[in-house]
Amino acid sequence: MIDEARAETLNKWRLILGKNAEEHINFSGTEYERGLYESMESTLDFLYNMEYGEDIMRTDRSGGTGSSVPEAAKWIEKVRKLFPKRTVEVLEKQALDHFGLTELLMDKKILSKMKPNMDLLKTVLQFKNMMKSDVILEARRIIRQVVDELTEKMQNDMRKSLLGKLNRNMPSNVKSMRNLDIKKTIRRNLKNYDKTENRLVLKDIYFSSRTKRYSKWRVIIAVDESGSMLDSVIYSAVMAGIFAKLPMIETKLVIFDTSIVDLSGYVDDPVEVLMGIQLGGGTDINGAVSYCETLCTNPYETIYVVVTDLYEGGNLGYLMKTCSDIIGSGSKMAFLTALDRDANPAYDVNLGQKLADIGAFVGAMTPEQLGDYIGKMIL
Repeated sequence: MIDEARAETLNKWRLILGKNAEEHINFSGTEYERGLYESMESTLDFLYNMEYGEDIMRTDRSGGTGSSVPEAAKWIEKVRKLFPKRTVEVLEKQALDHFGLTELLMDKKILSKMKPNMDLLKTVLQFKNMMKSDVILEARRIIRQVVDELTEKMQNDMRKSLLGKLNRNMPSNVKSMRNLDIKKTIRRNLKNYDKTENRLVLKDIYFSSRTKRYSKWRVIIAVDESGSMLDSVIYSAVMAGIFAKLPMIETKLVIFDTSIVDLSGYVDDPVEVLMGIQLGGGTDINGAVSYCETLCTNPYETIYVVVTDLYEGGNLGYLMKTCSDIIGSGSKMAFLTALDRDANPAYDVNLGQKLADIGAFVGAMTPEQLGDYIGKMIL
């Protein structure tokens, strides 16, 4: 125990002294622990090396803050992933001037000249609590524009996946391969089989219409708002907004860290959802899942979608018991380790395997894949 305490103390001193002390103090611990401290050190170096003339983040003020914004967003994401909340707050305040973001937070005109995109959206979400009221109005406009663009790109594919299935009894006027009723076409044309040519002659081709299924399913989406999940938080808010407009789905949306916020009342407006998130903090997955269980009224028509990296800060035993009960009741359950365009997962593999073993789906998805998954469950 003494050796572990001494090792932790030395690791912290190495963080304070930086790489200049590497000849005298090396990081110790498991491979994972050493890698974690090395990531923390490189993140701190990125900021504090500027104090010694290595101005690697600052851009020419005359050129505006545009080029520094993506670097700031990425750096803040790493900080929130690696350090406790109190440390994050200190580092953010010290970083503002070095990143050249003071103008971004305080000047509405500067923010209005920047091109709305995903990088700017992420930066705005990370710093919105520090913005003045008039700047917040401009930030909200940026969030709205990016969210609308994401929604437009995603909703057509979502609707194709979710708005119904082929009705084999009703003919369709829309003659497309998507609506081709191949079984009916073959059956009705068997009388036209050409024995000489040994082939089926299709004199009549039949198409089926698509019917909308309005049996209400409840989709409960719980999203981990820790700093490392920012991309997934954004896509989850947009997806929830799309689901909320579909007639066959009743959507509930919960955001969590160690606290739980039910945003179901705002689910049809992703902008309000994103304005309500508070990035950072710990992770209590069991607390979130337990709360979501109280939102279930009909287990057989309920789908739980939990978006998280599965690094549980609470009791793993309780989490497994809660999930086992939910799946045993007849509900479907998916743990999405990433929900974004790239769907690159970074998660606790051991916990993921345990959840998969009891019947949960565990894996990363793109928004389109989530639409297909939900469609297969409810249609």
